[in-house]
Amino acid sequence: MNSAWNRLIKKSRKPKKMPLQYEETTSNDETLHSSLAENLTKIKNSLGNSGDLVVRDFKMGKPFLRKVASIYINGLTDKEILGNSIIERLMNDVEMIKEEASYGPSELGMYIKEHILTITNVGEIKNFDKLFFHLLSGETIVLVDGWNQGFACAAQGGDLRAISEPVAESSVRGPRDSFTESLITNTAMIRRRIKSPNLWLETKEIGTITQTGVGMMYVKGIVNDKLLTEIKERLGKMEVDEVQGSNTIEEWISDETWTPWPTVFITERPDVVAGNLLEGRVVIFVNETPTPLIVPATWNQFFQTAEDYYLRWTMSSFLRMLRIISFLITLLGPSLFIAFLSFHPELIPTPLLINLAAQRQNIPFPIIIEALLMEFTFEVLREAGVRMPRPVGQAVSIVGALVLGEAAVSAGIVSSAMVIVVAATAIASFTIPHYAMTDATRLLRFGMMILASFFGLYGIGLGVIMLVAHTCSLRSFGIPYLAPFAPAILADQKDSIFRFPLPFMSKRPRLISQVKTKRTNPNQDRGASPREGKMKNQESKRDSDET
Repeated sequence: MNSAWNRLIKKSRKPKKMPLQYEETTSNDETLHSSLAENLTKIKNSLGNSGDLVVRDFKMGKPFLRKVASIYINGLTDKEILGNSIIERLMNDVEMIKEEASYGPSELGMYIKEHILTITNVGEIKNFDKLFFHLLSGETIVLVDGWNQGFACAAQGGDLRAISEPVAESSVRGPRDSFTESLITNTAMIRRRIKSPNLWLETKEIGTITQTGVGMMYVKGIVNDKLLTEIKERLGKMEVDEVQGSNTIEEWISDETWTPWPTVFITERPDVVAGNLLEGRVVIFVNETPTPLIVPATWNQFFQTAEDYYLRWTMSSFLRMLRIISFLITLLGPSLFIAFLSFHPELIPTPLLINLAAQRQNIPFPIIIEALLMEFTFEVLREAGVRMPRPVGQAVSIVGALVLGEAAVSAGIVSSAMVIVVAATAIASFTIPHYAMTDATRLLRFGMMILASFFGLYGIGLGVIMLVAHTCSLRSFGIPYLAPFAPAILADQKDSIFRFPLPFMSKRPRLISQVKTKRTNPNQDRGASPREGKMKNQESKRDSDET
């Protein structure tokens, strides 16, 4: 009996025959062949004889000595550079190549690189893995018959989106440029703002199939070296086939997955990236993505805009307070309305309470069902307005809100007060400057409404306590998410809810940059304005002249 049972267990443990898996036709370590025909056959077969693969082969020398081929992907290469700096030079500028004995395959290849190609960047390739990477990155490959090496010429081009104004983070006084899908263009926009040799950029490819270019930019001497090491380790642990955008990197490197709050900051503005770099943060650019990632991120950072630093400090502080109040309305507005009417009507003034009770006489649903119905309807309208074509989307949002709201009140499905509360909550949510924080608040609002329907103000208090405790426990690359409030850092609160005048903000955030914390001249008095410093210099100069 035991032997039969053992045979049954062994039989069940036998590996099942798996279906055929996709195998890549290109070997990573296969070197180039000496025969040009074999190399071209290998390239064509590996790419499935794709229609956008262009191979231009010809002969060089007088008399014709060697066959040469240029290979590129149509649509990824600048044809003007390709024609003027590569093919035309290879076919015409061969006056010195006359004797076959003086130029073997390798000598001919080096002569092409050193004397003929006028392209800015020419790299040598020795295996097919590197060849396919450069070819599919938009570069032009040059191969010589009889030589087991080749060249990758930087001639990337094609149709790319031009630099345009920011869509989600517009401003009145600030610059009007935003990032594009090109990694090189995005990093160049930062170089124009920070002209320092300490601005370093490290690039790598992530994704075994997509091989997406990822760039990590930071200011050496300001950034914390421990932060750099942590980011490199997390990026190095990513073993994925595809990286379609910065959201893939964000989900892989985030400290906490099960949280509604965004722990990685995202922006489309180069001036915001430059400001965060100068505070000691690290920016991660992803090719074909116009929204880089900024780490570490704090909760307070999502309520600040670039325009806060282009306006006077008084107006900036007022707008920040306005955003915080709007955030509280968005999070707690409907839940407070439910709690007051259901559990605490004595807190409402009597005339207002009578009016609200009169409105709810013919409403067939409990107040929580009414609130959830209205909130869900508004979320549907918001999503429809985003996904519909732009001319139609605005009409759907406006007409849908007006018609449905008025019809629902007339039909006795919802009360007028509930429509006002939901509309005020929606308008308040639009003041939150960053969409990731808006999404988190929208989700948390439903949880607060459910707690309010069961326990009233006690449920809202319990939910707020749990939310604050959870937020305090979060870290973004080792930095407390609620800094500088928890832990309390008074020096860093000069640029938190309120913004002090710029001469008073002489230090960078202490927990972010632990290397070079001072922004200004260390000899300048803390909090002294430029005018005061100028007057002090004039007085000292006058005293020295009198002496």
